[in-house]
Amino acid sequence: MGLSATGLEAGEQGDSPQAGTRTYAQNYKDMVLAICIANAYKDDKNAAVDAGSSVGALRDWALYDLEQAPDEIRALVGSYLARVYHNPLVESEVKGVRFDFLKCLDLYHSAELDQQVKQLVIHPERTYRQNNPLP
Repeated sequence: MGLSATGLEAGEQGDSPQAGTRTYAQNYKDMVLAICIANAYKDDKNAAVDAGSSVGALRDWALYDLEQAPDEIRALVGSYLARVYHNPLVESEVKGVRFDFLKCLDLYHSAELDQQVKQLVIHPERTYRQNNPLP
């Protein structure tokens, strides 16, 4: 059985994504994090495919400005992934380390993303399940 728009298939409540019960604001932030990870690891096919698939699922559980958000997300993700982070202890052991996951986490917790949520997410405190109750 696959994912449905509600995130639940018959009899699968324990094994299904919980995104349908989280607020639109939280799902938007989760989607941006998944986009960041997919972009950061685009050269690692398995990681990028998994994160990209998560983006697709999270889009179903987020309610946001579909015209403005893609450009805003792309710009914000790009600005964080372009940062240059340094840690001499790690860099002496791992050559070429970029700290991309850390950049994505910093993006996730950023004031800029919080501002995007306020600007672009429709009914940020509501959930998909509130707006689309199960039959």
